[in-house]
Amino acid sequence: MIETVLPVVGPARRGARASIAAAARDTVSVGFALAPIGVAFGLLLVQAGFDWWWAPLFSTLIYAGSLEFLAIGLILAVTPLAQIALTTFLVNFRHVFYALSFPLSTITGFGAKTYAMYALTDEAYALTAPMPRGSLDKTRVLAIQVFCQAYWIIGGTAGALLTTVLPGQIIGLDFALTALFVVLAIDAYRAKRDIPTPIIALVSALLALAISHEHMLIIGMGLFVAGLVARYLLTRRASGAPTPGTGA
Repeated sequence: MIETVLPVVGPARRGARASIAAAARDTVSVGFALAPIGVAFGLLLVQAGFDWWWAPLFSTLIYAGSLEFLAIGLILAVTPLAQIALTTFLVNFRHVFYALSFPLSTITGFGAKTYAMYALTDEAYALTAPMPRGSLDKTRVLAIQVFCQAYWIIGGTAGALLTTVLPGQIIGLDFALTALFVVLAIDAYRAKRDIPTPIIALVSALLALAISHEHMLIIGMGLFVAGLVARYLLTRRASGAPTPGTGA
């Protein structure tokens, strides 16, 4: 699968293989989380009444963990397409902010760039964001995304097939995705040791929850971005650096 997305020929083959190996090491810890969560998704999907093959289909065409979990209920409730589209926009709107600092500039070629945008998930962003830009090349970034999607598809398919041998319903699987986000946040903090950022995120989430439970995600992301911008401006002012756009 990686060779299909990342064609390597000539003398660059050795460097590409090194980048793929590095990406495998980068994603192994996330794989240990993604695969079990994929299993949870596959179990929930089949327990909701879908055939097992819907799991790899969802994970290939949608490939958005939180939205895939949400899509189960939306489809079962025969939700209108307009409402599904709006829900998709609100749930995945955070990816707009990921794109601001994701190393997309390292990707060349229409097909590769298209896949990189399609496969820009929380996990791929969390893995690449702390890395020095000099250590990332096209092959490594794309391989990280391919590995992450492979873990998810394999886990979801395995979970869907497991339902044929597991008795009864399994409770609590819908919390699996939240648990992964918690782990990613902890890993990001360990990499940067940046205390103000998680505090701003927590305050933004609590304020968003108080404002509107139904639209918590979009409000929280907006407040978080506003908080980061305010922190950036205050830091520059405290350091004596000119504020962008002021000419000072």
